[in-house]
Amino acid sequence: MFPREEIQAAVRRLAAELSAAYGDGVVLVAVLKGSLVFLADLVRHMTVLAEVDFLAISPYAPGTGRVRIVKDLETDICGRDVVLVEDVIDTGLTLTYLLGELARRGPRSLEVCALLDRTAQRIVPTPVRFRGFEVPDAFVLGYGLDFAERYRNLDRIVAADLARLREDPDAYVADLFPG
Repeated sequence: MFPREEIQAAVRRLAAELSAAYGDGVVLVAVLKGSLVFLADLVRHMTVLAEVDFLAISPYAPGTGRVRIVKDLETDICGRDVVLVEDVIDTGLTLTYLLGELARRGPRSLEVCALLDRTAQRIVPTPVRFRGFEVPDAFVLGYGLDFAERYRNLDRIVAADLARLREDPDAYVADLFPG
């Protein structure tokens, strides 16, 4: 879907956009674990002071569609420019929850930077100021995105058959990690 070179070009573009928008520095808040690879590359290409912190959220509670924060920020974001860094945005439900939680902490500004934006899945309209790619309604792996903690370390993003992965989480290992 997206080879390494295309991803790196998008990351450099996003880093330049963030650097231009936040000349006085910015707090990047990454959502674990999926956005870790993206964040690491992004921050290395930025040309302004970028402080980094992390949030982790629980999986959706069965039948509720609700998540909760299981690892909170260590940084006080009150009065600061903050960018929430996400690997992929789907329905917008989790993003809306996280933006609400962060907004209550009084940042000067709060924006979103997403590597992938799957707008076809969007339920809640959510503003994404900084976006790498718009992706079709497909299950994707690689560059931090996983299934059962597998495939995060791919240097590219590939589309995968979710039903096949549910049957065998290692279904693509031999193809994607030859040798």
